[in-house]
Amino acid sequence: MNLNHKHLVQEQFDTDTRELAELAKALGHPARIMILRELLLRRVCVCGEIVEVLPLAQSTVSQHLKALKEAGLISGTVEGVKSCYCVNPEALKRLSKLLKPLFDWAENPNCC
Repeated sequence: MNLNHKHLVQEQFDTDTRELAELAKALGHPARIMILRELLLRRVCVCGEIVEVLPLAQSTVSQHLKALKEAGLISGTVEGVKSCYCVNPEALKRLSKLLKPLFDWAENPNCC
């Protein structure tokens, strides 16, 4: 699929659907789920501490942090050699709101 066709296909979906897909994509790796869980437990975390709880190299953890940050799920600051990251509460609220209709349906499924 070329880039123009992919863009046209994306435009066929509403904003909420595209946003949910992007957030889900950012959560699509177990390491990213673990990073979010760790950040939620600690409230604020230094990247080096995250590396200690994951079976991954520093560079791999940094790639996962970058993906979560690009999706807006976390925010981070760099001070010298330290990078501090925390969960973006507004992004988690938005994710929850986008997922709610799916979970509401699951509570009272109406299917064949």
